Amino acid sequence: MGGLAKELPVIKELIQLPIRTPHLFSCLGADPPCGVLLHGPPGVGKTRLVHAIAGSLQVPLFFVAAPEIVSGISGDSEAKLRNLFMDAIAAAPSIVFIDEIDTIAGRREDAQRAMESRIVGQLLTCMDQVSQAWRQHNKVVCVMGATNRPEALDTALRRAGRFDREIALGIPSIDERQSILHIICSKMNLSDDVDFFELANMTPGYVGADLHLLVKEACILAIRRKYNELDERGAVDDVKPDELVGFCVTFDELKEATKRVQPSALREGFTTIPNVSWDDVGALEDVREELKTSILQPIRAPKLHHRFGLDHPVGVLLYGPPGCGKTLVAKAIANQSGANFISIKGPELLNKFVGESERSVRMVFARGRASAPCVLFFDELDALAPRRGSDRANPSSERVVNQLLTELDGVEGRKDVYVIGATNRPDMIDPAMLRPGRLDKLLYVPLPSAAQRVSILQTHARKYPVDTKVDLERLGHDERLTGFSGADLAALMREASLVALKGVYESHTLDELEDLERDITGKSANTADLPTITMDNFEAGLRKIKPSVSAADRANYESMSIELRHNAKSPG
Repeated sequence: MGGLAKELPVIKELIQLPIRTPHLFSCLGADPPCGVLLHGPPGVGKTRLVHAIAGSLQVPLFFVAAPEIVSGISGDSEAKLRNLFMDAIAAAPSIVFIDEIDTIAGRREDAQRAMESRIVGQLLTCMDQVSQAWRQHNKVVCVMGATNRPEALDTALRRAGRFDREIALGIPSIDERQSILHIICSKMNLSDDVDFFELANMTPGYVGADLHLLVKEACILAIRRKYNELDERGAVDDVKPDELVGFCVTFDELKEATKRVQPSALREGFTTIPNVSWDDVGALEDVREELKTSILQPIRAPKLHHRFGLDHPVGVLLYGPPGCGKTLVAKAIANQSGANFISIKGPELLNKFVGESERSVRMVFARGRASAPCVLFFDELDALAPRRGSDRANPSSERVVNQLLTELDGVEGRKDVYVIGATNRPDMIDPAMLRPGRLDKLLYVPLPSAAQRVSILQTHARKYPVDTKVDLERLGHDERLTGFSGADLAALMREASLVALKGVYESHTLDELEDLERDITGKSANTADLPTITMDNFEAGLRKIKPSVSAADRANYESMSIELRHNAKSPG
């Protein structure tokens, strides 16, 4: 097993000690741990880990996938559970492992059929019988469960004497991914240029199963390459041994495989690295530097920060006019740091049912801890954490603010979970959110200056066929662009592109358009002959696109920024 250096000793201790040394527990008059619940994203290695532990201890493993227990015949599901535990007790010491346990042990108050509640009740009874078997006959049966959704389990299962130990198996770190890759590739023929550290750095969000799939995909690419070589010589059916000398998987094939294998964490609602780089962000140099110091460097050099006593992740609040790139820079810093990224719109977490909004907040932070290192990005934070006692606040929103404060204080541990909030109305956010230790770094993201508008236009122009005669420097300094946000400039670029495309349709016949399509597809035409976006197209776009932030709003944002900076420096 690779990538479980922290968790494996803990799990082995919980399982190994009761099975190997039950007499020590008897001597002390203590009960051994009854149940261990493993939870984490799919493919992280929960099932594989249990099989490895049972194999190393050489004890019987009674494995069942929870959906197999469910039966349409009344009483049959409960009988299957009873028989499973009776067999395990008879074979003690042994391990019972129920995979995907949430499918049969959900909250009884949410059960839609009586059978679901009966199965949960039977499972509780069986676990109590395991404890009874120890007390009466010193028989050790370790019950293990695995789930991707621990919050969905019935609360009675998670109390002491049942699943009293819970272990989270998170998404592997870069060092853990490197360890897993070494193990997977230990018996493979690889080229000498394969760099496991670089490959681990390219696979944030990948769990063990994803890395196995990645290597398989690289093998297929290598085989396809060799097949094509042999096919060209007509030697596919008669391969000589000397033709396979030196045949191996190359680093290029492993890197190509990363483009074809999507992390399962992304598919299952966890998260992975965003595909936004600094090249996609124009301007905002000051904000970039602050985020590098607060988030990038602690993730890249955690031991150095630990040495200087800087272990608690810094929280950042990005505020300013809409459309200035707050979300974009948050994604870019997550990308550059190799951290996973969870984006939450504030209103998404709000729920009309009592307690559900707070539960949603807890789940977001729990998911962040499982995906660490992770950046939690709360957009429209003012909707989620309004100032308590204000007109916008109500008992429900105040409970949400309290839950957010609890999570930000790291009561359940916030190591390697970095929080970035974004808002257009920082004055409406509860002041307690902005005190040291929470969102204590306030970064104003202003409207771009003329020079920054040029940088943003140049960034967008890389994705569009802008004519070489268009002077983006002059366009960025045009007074008509005063007050344009980054989003406004993107809209201008899109509008100019649409105007240019409309002109192409109007000036070409259907046959000419088909020829043009073939030229672009085959890249056979001189690029100078292909249509482009001209300055006239930008002029047409400027007649339609106007600044989304009014002059009065711009003045309000500037004064708000000055006031917040003053309050941050004030001792009180």
